[in-house]
Amino acid sequence: MSQLDLALEAGVSARHLSYIETGRSRASRETIGRLADALGMPLRERNVLILAGGFAPEFSESPLRTPALDRMREAVELILRHQEPYPAFVVSRHWDVLLANDAAMRMNRFLMQGRPLQHSNLLRQVFDPADFRPVVVNWTEVAGRFIRELHEAIVTVPTDEISGRLLEELLTYPDVPSHWRFRDAGAEPSPVLNLVFRSPAGELRFFETMTTFIGPRDVTLEELRIECSFPADGKTSAICEQLRTS
Repeated sequence: MSQLDLALEAGVSARHLSYIETGRSRASRETIGRLADALGMPLRERNVLILAGGFAPEFSESPLRTPALDRMREAVELILRHQEPYPAFVVSRHWDVLLANDAAMRMNRFLMQGRPLQHSNLLRQVFDPADFRPVVVNWTEVAGRFIRELHEAIVTVPTDEISGRLLEELLTYPDVPSHWRFRDAGAEPSPVLNLVFRSPAGELRFFETMTTFIGPRDVTLEELRIECSFPADGKTSAICEQLRTS
């Protein structure tokens, strides 16, 4: 955005914005909020901006198990239960798996044929040849999707060093295309990406939806994602039901 575009979007004069950028004026908390709105900043980055402006951070970051988030956590757990017999899990902003329903654990055991997962991080599971990666038939498509999402996360929250280190780690795994180092890692599949898995019963196909909270005022809630898997064909649906009843 140009300085003028940002000023117009934030409802401040271009001159005042210029003074803020050069340190000749100090932004008020209200002005900082307007700038954050105009730039579409996530809550974590808004806190960084507010703190840089000399004010106390506005948004809390509470552990998911804190009493203040009891009702929201109950809603998350309800979604996981209602997804049965299909897999669902909750991931953090760094793709760490925080919660999973019984169907997800059953499906993992079935696909891995009893072998335990090596990582609790979803991206490491998908990229590590010693973990879940050999199970993914269309690995290039699935891993490419995750790389695109990781690049977007890094651009959205440039202060997040953990995401940057995670990207560098993923690029070291075998047979990862070199151009995935760059943000333009290829076109997004259309209309929806199927996840195709090898299993003792043959190939299983899923597609996923993602649920987030609307208008959160807590950093943890904003960054929480509930990923629900749905069978893309009748065979996969039948296997999910068999695993629940067996």
